[in-house]
Amino acid sequence: MPGQLYLLPNLLDKEADHRLFLPSSVDQAVQSLNGLIAENEKEGRAYLKRFGVPVQGFPIKLLNEHTQEIEELLLPMKNGERWGLISDAGLPVLADPGYQLVRRARQLGIAIEAFIGPSSLILALMLSGLPAQRFAFHGYFPYEPGQTLKKWEERSREEKATQIFMETPYRNEKALNALISTLSDSTLLCVAWDLTMPTQGVETYPIKDWKKRLLPSIHKRPAVFLFLSS
Repeated sequence: MPGQLYLLPNLLDKEADHRLFLPSSVDQAVQSLNGLIAENEKEGRAYLKRFGVPVQGFPIKLLNEHTQEIEELLLPMKNGERWGLISDAGLPVLADPGYQLVRRARQLGIAIEAFIGPSSLILALMLSGLPAQRFAFHGYFPYEPGQTLKKWEERSREEKATQIFMETPYRNEKALNALISTLSDSTLLCVAWDLTMPTQGVETYPIKDWKKRLLPSIHKRPAVFLFLSS
């Protein structure tokens, strides 16, 4: 009989007490796991320790941009075990490749249960003051942003949709400068960083105002960028 796949929430502030952000049902679910799927082993071990699960000998498998074999990850669940999936961005599947695991698990008849918790994308959208009726998440900031940003800006204007993306933390400042220099003066741009942390910051201004302001210090800090063109 097939086992189960738990889609488990993670913390954005790794130093925080998980009980402040996650429901008690997550504690119970983690305690029942036979194994864990994470983006890297270090984060997987830290997650287990947070819930008091002994790490020594506990199976941890990796699912990230380098993973090619989904079937191998699902094999224990096909054999009746209960495994959890976590993401560095807060909630699995959002901004990570977990959707492939979920889709194949459904095809195999593996039961799937999702738990609520913080998501950097959703929190940024909620806090930005930009409309959330329509939005598009583009993943990571384009390597050559010029034409791509203009295309996204045109889409935002036509669809009245907020555009959302992230960047590797050490390239945040470069991304912010590219946005300010490329987007139209009337476009609203939001930068949200260190979400759920004591150092959390969220700033939303038209591009014309961003050009006059002292830019936030977001180098090597987890951040989400959002904009809306009018």
